[in-house]
Amino acid sequence: MNRLWVRLSLMISGVLFLMFFLQFLNITLEQAGHKPDLDGPPEAPPAEIQSRLFGFMLFSVVVGTAGGIVIGRVTSAPITRIAKAAHRLGQGELEVRVPPGGSQEIRELAETFNKMASALQQAEERRTNLMADVSHELRTPLTVLEGSLRAVLDRVVPLDEAEIANLYNQTRHLTRLVNDLRELSLAESGQLPLEKFPTNLNILVAETLQALEPLAVEKDVTLADEVLPLSEVSVDPLRIRQVLFNLLSNALRHTPEGGKITVNSETGSGVVTLSVQDNGEGLEPEQLTAVFDRFYRADKSRSRETGGTGLGLAIVKAIVESHGGQVEAHSAGKDKGSTFRIILPSIDLR
Repeated sequence: MNRLWVRLSLMISGVLFLMFFLQFLNITLEQAGHKPDLDGPPEAPPAEIQSRLFGFMLFSVVVGTAGGIVIGRVTSAPITRIAKAAHRLGQGELEVRVPPGGSQEIRELAETFNKMASALQQAEERRTNLMADVSHELRTPLTVLEGSLRAVLDRVVPLDEAEIANLYNQTRHLTRLVNDLRELSLAESGQLPLEKFPTNLNILVAETLQALEPLAVEKDVTLADEVLPLSEVSVDPLRIRQVLFNLLSNALRHTPEGGKITVNSETGSGVVTLSVQDNGEGLEPEQLTAVFDRFYRADKSRSRETGGTGLGLAIVKAIVESHGGQVEAHSAGKDKGSTFRIILPSIDLR
């Protein structure tokens, strides 16, 4: 790109030289077939004409070179900035940006570069945060496992049924955490396999509530199905069942004894909404924006064993968005319950 001015200079000089060369041929041919006019003004001798044309040729070279340098520098400057920024980006300076300038095409190129750089920076931040979160979450169960096994080996703790159960629970938590991380990674990268076909959401909700009924009875929480009759929609039933299961499990963890969890529905233009509403702990306004983040727990005192992996709602968001929908969280405040809504595209398949 730093030799663009050379090409422009040659082009401008060539065009100017061609123009003057054609003019030279035209004058030469005219003089070759023209008789001198004795009564008119004296004509310039051929040597003088050639001298002038030679001067014009030199002038064209000078103008072409100067013009090429100026135009090349002006034209290549914003592209050179983008090239340097791309080099810095490749070196890991993800915060680099290019100020838009120049022609419309160059501005569009700079804006595209900036969008790409922003996407890369966000992806790197997500990767760094994920690695930090994963290492933090894995540390606790691994430390417990290591400590328990060391105590057994040192014969400080007998390897009885209770200790085996404790070790088994820690390995189950690790397995669940790894599986959740894999699903979340696939969903966020758009690689989660979806097998969509016409699905009756009423049956899906009823089956999920039935599966969680024993846990609700154990906590003395009422599960209510108030979903209106819905037309079949094209979704992956296994994934949507997973979404409902995660939302209902989350509601059960945060609803006190004697509480109630209700699943209801709404239909609109081209969408169907399923809501999971509880009268439990509720959420503060600042928690509503973070509740779908990885490893976020509204109750910091809740342990990882009783509070899950902290990935359930993040998986809900990723799965719903992979279906082209969106998820929302609403709450009137602490101890005023919460409502989680999943909004899915609805195509009447009847």
